Amino acid sequence: MPFVKGYIHFVWSTKNSYSFLDSKEMSLKVWNHIRDNAKEKGIFIDFINGYNDHCRCLISLGIDQTIQKVMQLIKGESSFWENKNRHTKEKFEWQDEYFAVSVSESAIDKAEII
Repeated sequence: MPFVKGYIHFVWSTKNSYSFLDSKEMSLKVWNHIRDNAKEKGIFIDFINGYNDHCRCLISLGIDQTIQKVMQLIKGESSFWENKNRHTKEKFEWQDEYFAVSVSESAIDKAEII
């Protein structure tokens, strides 16, 4: 049985950097939903947070997970969920782009505070 432990720090923004996540209540709804949905899909999120226009999280990739697939599952489902539940007046969208960088196990604590 293979053992893989690869940490990736992801950052992505709302479409046009729009401040959809402008309240603590709204951002916590989104972060909690992303965490719960990821768990259902076997995606391990070590931490998640962000600001009013972006999200940051540290994910430990599983053996059969790719950066592209994880981002597709997280971003696509969370924007669908937001629009279905109408938490925002405008259509909620994430930008297509994202930033992903590997993090060594010894630097995980530092990555969580960036």
